[in-house]
Amino acid sequence: MSSASSAPPPRSRLRLPHALRALRHRNYRLLFFGQLIAHIGFWMQATAQGWLVLRLTDAPFWLGAIAAAQSLPVLILSVPAGALADRVPKRTLLLITQGTAMTTALLLATLILGDAVQVWHVLIAALLVGVASAFENPARQAFTIELVGRDDLMNAIALDSTVMNGARIIGPAAAGALVAATGEGPAFLFNGVSVLAVIGGLLMMRLRPFVAPPRRSNWQQMREGFAYIRGDARVRLLLLQITAHCVFGLAYFPLMPYFARNVLGADAQGFGVLASTNAAGALVAALMITFVGDRLPRVGVRSVALLSYSLLLGAFTLTRSFAVAMALLAAIGWAGIVVLTLTNTLLQMVTPDEMRGRVMGVYMLVVMGVSQISGLILSSVADVIGDVPLVVGCWTMIGWGVQIYLFGQWRRLSSAAAQVAPLPRP
Repeated sequence: MSSASSAPPPRSRLRLPHALRALRHRNYRLLFFGQLIAHIGFWMQATAQGWLVLRLTDAPFWLGAIAAAQSLPVLILSVPAGALADRVPKRTLLLITQGTAMTTALLLATLILGDAVQVWHVLIAALLVGVASAFENPARQAFTIELVGRDDLMNAIALDSTVMNGARIIGPAAAGALVAATGEGPAFLFNGVSVLAVIGGLLMMRLRPFVAPPRRSNWQQMREGFAYIRGDARVRLLLLQITAHCVFGLAYFPLMPYFARNVLGADAQGFGVLASTNAAGALVAALMITFVGDRLPRVGVRSVALLSYSLLLGAFTLTRSFAVAMALLAAIGWAGIVVLTLTNTLLQMVTPDEMRGRVMGVYMLVVMGVSQISGLILSSVADVIGDVPLVVGCWTMIGWGVQIYLFGQWRRLSSAAAQVAPLPRP
């Protein structure tokens, strides 16, 4: 097994504020700035894709179906992909997955710009991107600690979240204006080209030689991972809480174009503004964790965010005011990123190095797979019933009840099992 995760390559002599300390590691800087560009492209495509599907089909079902197609490979492959990430060079996996994502985006851009795109093209592309994501996400999550070490892990995760949510502000707003002016094709084209920034950063990294773990079957490694999760009460309950959050709290996201156009009366640009507002709240949360994360009572803050998220989303389904919807989406974005970032941090802190890829594979399966399948179910039910806000609101309140129950389970854990020691200051 590689020991890189516990002893990262020596950091450069770059002097930076404490809140940006993860950027002192050269390899992490290369990944960080590559993602800064690529995430903008990703959110431009994601926003344009929702509007494209709605334009082609005018059906809530297809919004959920495309999202589910992108998540189905994640649901099936994330666990074996996590086991693979524990026994092969993670940079190699990331180069392959980024190349796949780039090719798919450029092909779709060509079809859209040639006025030949059909909804089944988007469906196939979503499946291919889902396969790439299934392998990319566990590898990237487990790769981070190899680049920065355990001491700077939470700061790196918070910086990653800052980049992603900053891109969620810029990307949807830019895509909304671009789609309104020129159509969806340029957004897909920009995404395809932007992936080159990540590929270039990965190729420029200087990494220690990879040391392969003892050869075991993928199936044996997966069994070991599941046995570990079952046996550790903290890891098991953290994963159950994030599962409930994703099933009941994130299922609404594929329906956002419908809410924008049919409930709030917005156009493509208005949809981009709503998505950016949600991202602005998420960015505030990411910055909060970046700058004061060491001093936060992480378990307590995470519990508040988990329990408030569903109430905020329920309120969003009731409003018909664009301004109120923007305010609620900002608050939803804040709570959502607090939940995801702190859950990710706590999981990686309590998981031993040799199990991290497998645990993060299950985590990514939940975050990127289960939520989208739930979104397909919710979209299908809403399509049949015809009242999208009512269906989403009822689903969200069921989720709030589940979180209340799981919060009680967490409280019943002994303080020794539930408490996670704070990260030491560098």
